[in-house]
Amino acid sequence: MEQEFNLLCIIDDDKLFRFGTKKLFQLKKYCNDFLIFKNGQEAYEHFSVALEENLDLPEVILLDINMPVMNGWQFLDSIIKVKNAKKLQILIVSSSVDHTDIKKAHNHPLVKDYITKPIDLKKLKKICQLTKVKNL
Repeated sequence: MEQEFNLLCIIDDDKLFRFGTKKLFQLKKYCNDFLIFKNGQEAYEHFSVALEENLDLPEVILLDINMPVMNGWQFLDSIIKVKNAKKLQILIVSSSVDHTDIKKAHNHPLVKDYITKPIDLKKLKKICQLTKVKNL
C-alpha cells in the first residue's frame, strides 16, 4: 500500500504519545517521515521560518493543547499571524474532553477538527479522511 502522508508533524510533550502515534502510522504504512516537536515554541520557530520561506510543509499537524513552554492555543495564536499560515492543516489531538476546548478548536480558522486521545485505527482513518488524502 502506498503511503498516505509524505510528512506528518506531531506537536506534543507526551513522549509515549509521540512514540505510539508515530509507530501506528508506520505500522499501517501511512507515513514514514515525521516532524516531532515537544512544545508549541519549538514548532512555532520551525513553521514561522518554513512558511515565510515557502519550504515544504507536512500534510497534517497533530497538535496537543496542554503542553509546557508554549501550549497549543498559544501556538495557534502565534502562527496565525505568520504569512501563509492558512497552508497548514492542523488537527487538535488532546485528552481534554472539555466542551470549551472543543468549541474553541472548531471556531479557530486553522483547525480542521478535534480528536480525543488516544489515537486508534478508527481515529487514524478519520485523520486521513479529514486531511483529504486517499480514502482507505
